[in-house]
Amino acid sequence: MSLLDRINVCHQHDITRFRPFLVDGRQIGFMRPDLAEELRRFPSVFRVEPAGVRIARHLDTFDYRSAAIDSVMRELRLEGFIRGWRDEYFSIAAQYGAEPLFDLERAGVPLFGVKAYGVHLNGYVRRDGEIWLWVGRRAADRPIEPGKFDHLVAGGLPTGIKPFDNLIKEAAEEASIPKELTRRARPCGALSYRMELDGCLRDDTMFVYDLELPADFVPRNHDGEIADFRLLPLSEVERLLAETTDFKFNVGLVIIDFLIRQGYLTPDDPDYSALAMGVARKP
Repeated sequence: MSLLDRINVCHQHDITRFRPFLVDGRQIGFMRPDLAEELRRFPSVFRVEPAGVRIARHLDTFDYRSAAIDSVMRELRLEGFIRGWRDEYFSIAAQYGAEPLFDLERAGVPLFGVKAYGVHLNGYVRRDGEIWLWVGRRAADRPIEPGKFDHLVAGGLPTGIKPFDNLIKEAAEEASIPKELTRRARPCGALSYRMELDGCLRDDTMFVYDLELPADFVPRNHDGEIADFRLLPLSEVERLLAETTDFKFNVGLVIIDFLIRQGYLTPDDPDYSALAMGVARKP
């Protein structure tokens, strides 16, 4: 096990195991085969064809598509096919910044294998010239990776909110970081990955922020998503990433990028080149 393993796990997938998902002739996702078969029951909304699954052509506006797809998702939820319903919607588009095609309940996003976005915050402090990183331990009832270590602040990007505004909201809910302090966070790029998880294809992009926190800052969780917080030296963070699977699957990608940007990992490390190119790897 190594830091490279943490990167590689975020890119493990077999695209041939999934069905292309198309809107207006454009492929925007990769659908789970069992979902494709379920959708045969809804021919007025989805057309399941040899070339893939597409939304019916008469659903030609954002509102029509969103309403029709949501009605199907809610029926599949009642039947127990869709679990982990959040009552939270993501805008689905061919690429970031493009015109949204429809809104989709968050629980359905990995089933469709469509692009999703989120924010991740490296919250750190300096002690005697060394950097220490705040991490949170996910609550035991989280639908994904319960009990694993996570960033101080992280969250998906719902419909109708900009990334930095979402960061401010999540920082207040997850770690009680005041708005005035969160506004000091520095955007540090975006990291993407595509991986299979629980039979689904996750095609995610994470917008990364760094925030140096006051030495006396102590995070407190309000939304129940984090069980507790720990402040760890980078040496311990690196050890946990390299030797265990204690961190949530995608957190390692962001932290390794942080270790490189902070100069903690240097070209003297024999894996440095592979790590630096690995975090920048495109799906």
